[in-house]
Amino acid sequence: MRLSLKNPMIFFDLETTGINIVTDRIVQIAYHKVYPNGKEESKSYLINPEMPIPPEATAIHKITNEAVADCPTFKSVVNEIVKDFEGCDLAGYNSNRFDIPLLAEEFLRAGVDIDLSRRKFVDVQVIFHKKEQRTLSAAYKYYCDKDLEGAHDAKVDTLATYEILQSQLDRYPDLINDVEFLSKFTTQNNNVDFAGKFIYNDKGEEIFNFGKYKGQKVTDVLKTDTGYFGWMLSGEFSLHTKKVLTNIKLRNFNK
Repeated sequence: MRLSLKNPMIFFDLETTGINIVTDRIVQIAYHKVYPNGKEESKSYLINPEMPIPPEATAIHKITNEAVADCPTFKSVVNEIVKDFEGCDLAGYNSNRFDIPLLAEEFLRAGVDIDLSRRKFVDVQVIFHKKEQRTLSAAYKYYCDKDLEGAHDAKVDTLATYEILQSQLDRYPDLINDVEFLSKFTTQNNNVDFAGKFIYNDKGEEIFNFGKYKGQKVTDVLKTDTGYFGWMLSGEFSLHTKKVLTNIKLRNFNK
């Protein structure tokens, strides 16, 4: 089923040095852009992560230190990527939990403050897990009746994810071909920041989701424990988490 789009949608996938969104880096990014008029285009970059790729990561995606030694850094290609992503909704496989938070970190590390929170996110894995409980390769076989040759190559995974979503829309009558519906259907949390250190309570207020202040309003803690803000900014939290905390503090200060 052809996707019904109001905005362009980018299906993307990352291969990385690991799974820690704070310390790990992108080694490959691939994306497939689908326009409302049906036009499609793809891009892929191998990225020098400016850190060693652990052997256990290479064992999964087959990208070696030698393969990326002469490749551009993320910062050197970020402007082109941002230009392509601007105004687009985003889709991926397990993207809400991993790819989007890590991409947001890389943007911020490169000095680019792109507001991804304004975009709609569709996580194809969530649809699959809610309906069938499988892996990406099994999902591709199940929905598209094809074997996924070259899994864990970002280009292969990106296009497979796009095909799977179209097949899911064909298979499940209760899935509405609308990005806003799919975004809500695949969102499994009420996070304020991508890492989930802050969440919204039932009143729409930001509260801590970890540590000694878990469940307490962020604005209240910033008033009563003035050193907690500095502790978080100097701690090993994601750049996006620190940005969100700073915005809450500034918003409260301006009041």
